[in-house]
Amino acid sequence: MIDERRESEVSATESDRVSCESESSARGERPPPVDVVLPCLDEAAALPWVIERVPAGWRPIVVDNGSTDDSARVAAALGALVVSERRRGFGSACHAGLLAATAEVVCFCDCDASLDPALLPPMVDAVRGGRADLVVGRRRPTRGGAWPVHARLGNAAVARMLRRRTGLRIRDIGPMRAARRTDLLALGLADRRSGYPLEMVVRAADAGWRVDEVDVPYLPRTGASKVTGTWRGTWTAVRDMSAVLRGPAHTPARPDGGER
Repeated sequence: MIDERRESEVSATESDRVSCESESSARGERPPPVDVVLPCLDEAAALPWVIERVPAGWRPIVVDNGSTDDSARVAAALGALVVSERRRGFGSACHAGLLAATAEVVCFCDCDASLDPALLPPMVDAVRGGRADLVVGRRRPTRGGAWPVHARLGNAAVARMLRRRTGLRIRDIGPMRAARRTDLLALGLADRRSGYPLEMVVRAADAGWRVDEVDVPYLPRTGASKVTGTWRGTWTAVRDMSAVLRGPAHTPARPDGGER
């Protein structure tokens, strides 16, 4: 008997991404208008709400990063594309989802119900309309406890360093964002830990991208945080991000195909 999870999972390698695109083209299938990458580690309880909030016609890509609960099965049953990424790390999960995506525009969103995917369309519209190359959501807590003090302070410190490093007026290194898939791939993102979201912004700035920030409500998450729920987790994330900021400037191609 074929396992349901195996039926719905795809590998997260570059060759598989190219193969998947070629097969879809050969069958005459049109890619979804937008792919929403949802990095996932033991989020079975949050998945029903998160996937239900993904705009109609868009494709949720749930990247199972070694869950020990029923996350993959729940996601598959709800119609999501499930990608298995066994290399632990937030960046590993996010990049596996990017490689599996085929849509023109790719969004990223946490999978713990702290951010609402239904708020992504205006961010996508800004990218499609040419007003921005990367749109990042600035988290605004809706109630006390949604964002622990130590996590908020760590994020603020990294954001200050980011502003000094790039000149961007960014106040939050939030996980909710939207950009064109081919442009994201051209950035050559290398971090596979907590520094991935920051590296995306830094390399985008180095490439001369127009980076915009919009406010998004930040809700109390479902379950315990895997990264910033503890002082140790926050310190690890800040350390990873600081390493990204200390790295040399990177100059990938601009979204318009030129060099900076």
